[in-house]
Amino acid sequence: MKDLDAAKKILGMEITRDRSIGKLLLSQQAYVEKVLKCFNMNNTKPVTIPFATHFKLSADMSPKTDKEMEHMSNVLYSSAVGSIMYAMVCTRPDISHAVSVVSRYMACPRKEYWQAVKWILRTEGIARPGESPSQDMSPSSLIL
Repeated sequence: MKDLDAAKKILGMEITRDRSIGKLLLSQQAYVEKVLKCFNMNNTKPVTIPFATHFKLSADMSPKTDKEMEHMSNVLYSSAVGSIMYAMVCTRPDISHAVSVVSRYMACPRKEYWQAVKWILRTEGIARPGESPSQDMSPSSLIL
């Protein structure tokens, strides 16, 4: 048996341990950057809140025209929501409400719902995973 030292990664998450302050950080920076690149959101201006008040989403807003339904069939809505949901479950509990709202409309997405998903992707820490709003916490990290 040999000692492999402290774990640095698990399930694609980077593990950082700061013994001086007694904190363990999990970061999904590489995963988040991959998701942002996949949905062409890697060069967008970040926003501070995961869900803005100007989004008024409801089931009544489902696509009504064939043109809109055809357009949304080409959008990877479910894939985007699932990717955000994985980040939410592992390291970003702060975006859980926004993700729960947009996940309600995966069966029949509309342009307004897609705009809300793109807004979530622009949230600070998701849109710019390397930048830190405070000294205590990296934005795409969870402190344990």
